[in-house]
Amino acid sequence: MTSRIPGMSAPTGGSEAPLEMLAACHGRIETQCATLRRLVPHLLAHGVDDEARRVATRVMRYFDTAAIDHHADEEDDLFPALIESMAGSDAVCLREMIGGLKAEHRGLEACWRHLRGRLERIAAGEYVQLLADDVETLAGRYERHIEREEKELLPMAARLLSDDELARVGRAMRARRGIDAQ
Repeated sequence: MTSRIPGMSAPTGGSEAPLEMLAACHGRIETQCATLRRLVPHLLAHGVDDEARRVATRVMRYFDTAAIDHHADEEDDLFPALIESMAGSDAVCLREMIGGLKAEHRGLEACWRHLRGRLERIAAGEYVQLLADDVETLAGRYERHIEREEKELLPMAARLLSDDELARVGRAMRARRGIDAQ
């Protein structure tokens, strides 16, 4: 699903290219969702084996850190920069889109909290059923959210934000992750 943003390199960028980094994060989220989808039949076939525990731990680590940072990158840095770049009625439309994306973030976080409890028990070696419907709810919501951000938000940011604004967003992203500026 993750696609190239028009006028940008493939989504493997770092924080010195913040929009590319956000797109790359979308790809990693999709990878984690695919891993969760594979874990459901694995648990049915193999129970809570070492592999299931490792996978549950890795997925939790990702969604407990990188996914939280990703939402903060958008809400604390990218969204305010976009609002600041707009004037008049355009800002109203942008505020509505950003409000919707923030609401989606809260919904995604609630889905994650629900699923995380089960994964935590799996990681500890306890057999609990990982419901395909729960995994699909999270994965499907992320797919729709990522599609909206990549079709609407990131191209708009590339068009509207100056190099200086993008550099500021990139610095904030590095600081959030404890990455020294190079």
